[in-house]
Amino acid sequence: MKKLMLIGRVAAGKTTLTQALRGEEIKYFKTQYVNYLDTVIDTPGEYTERRETSGALALYAYEADVVGLVLSSNEPYSIFSPCLTSMVNREVIGIVSGIDKPDGNVERVTRWLKLAGCKKVFPVSSITGEGIKELADFLNDDTDKKPTKPIVKKPTVEKREEPKKNGQLDTWLL
Repeated sequence: MKKLMLIGRVAAGKTTLTQALRGEEIKYFKTQYVNYLDTVIDTPGEYTERRETSGALALYAYEADVVGLVLSSNEPYSIFSPCLTSMVNREVIGIVSGIDKPDGNVERVTRWLKLAGCKKVFPVSSITGEGIKELADFLNDDTDKKPTKPIVKKPTVEKREEPKKNGQLDTWLL
């Protein structure tokens, strides 16, 4: 399974999504620190919202296979700037949480995540379970992790010998 790092503002639904993905009982608690679990890295929303702590997210992103930008379906604005994903050297997906909220606007939030650079966007509800299976299936899909052989090019060596005036040969490797 790919390790997923969740990034989003306070109350975006990151911890609830973590519980849903792990098959745990959904119960609220405030994430106070980076919660490094077996398959998910759950980050506090303050790390995203505050410039002083946002650098820690970049460091933790190196530990993840996939970075998930989480926006709640009823967000009034996006905290993720356009083309944000171009600065991340991991696959970045968008996650629209709380799609069961009556005041949610999934289409608008999906547009914001695509504008940030997310190629794949998963609408989910941790409460009803809608979309959780699709996200879990994506994280369980290891077909893109094909074993690769490193490409090692052997340097081409040309050997040239030139006679010296004293009758010996000089050997040059080019």
